[in-house]
Amino acid sequence: MKTKVQLKAEPRNQTNGKPKAVRESGFIPAVIYGSGAVNKSIKVKKHDFAKAFRIAGEFNLVDLSIGSDPEVKVIVKDIQRDGLTDNIIHIDFYRVDMTKKISAEIPLHFVGEAKAVKDLGGTLVKNMDMVKVSCLPGDLVSHIEADISKLENFDQFIRLHDLILPQGVELASATNEAVIGVVETKVEVEAPKPVEAAPAEGAPVAEGQEPEVKKEAKPGDKPAKPAEAKK
Repeated sequence: MKTKVQLKAEPRNQTNGKPKAVRESGFIPAVIYGSGAVNKSIKVKKHDFAKAFRIAGEFNLVDLSIGSDPEVKVIVKDIQRDGLTDNIIHIDFYRVDMTKKISAEIPLHFVGEAKAVKDLGGTLVKNMDMVKVSCLPGDLVSHIEADISKLENFDQFIRLHDLILPQGVELASATNEAVIGVVETKVEVEAPKPVEAAPAEGAPVAEGQEPEVKKEAKPGDKPAKPAEAKK
């Protein structure tokens, strides 16, 4: 059973709706649009929105009431954040028609343990975190599960058409595209470095010059002639 998420908002106009003043008063400036209705500038309390967004996120319906107007079904379409503080500075709410299908990107939750990783030492390769679906607003879900315990061998993948979808939810494109899989882990072996010859005892050898090897004198060898002095 889905949790009902309610959020109150107040109208925002030229008099009380300057974004900086709205934020300084503890509210977040916002706009609501969609389903052919006139766009409305509104504001919501920071604390109230944070509480509702923790439950609904961007994928569940929110019952939004503006002042004394009846509740309308909306989804959080877009959130703008400050580049330095990461605080929310603006929200877009999209009013939905409960009788018409909408397209949405739903997060994937990977459950289970891949045997090809656990038993064979393979590497898990994830190609996507979200999947685009089409459904009525009332059939929206917070996530779609993908069971990776089915991955028992290398080069085995779960593809888009393998996903088990909740009732009323359809893939926007049921292709053969891989969602997640396991490949064999390849270990690179570093080639051994060539062994350098040790330098001969004595003075250091100049670069590019071979070291001089001294011969031991043997009985019967003639003594070496002294080098002639250069003239």
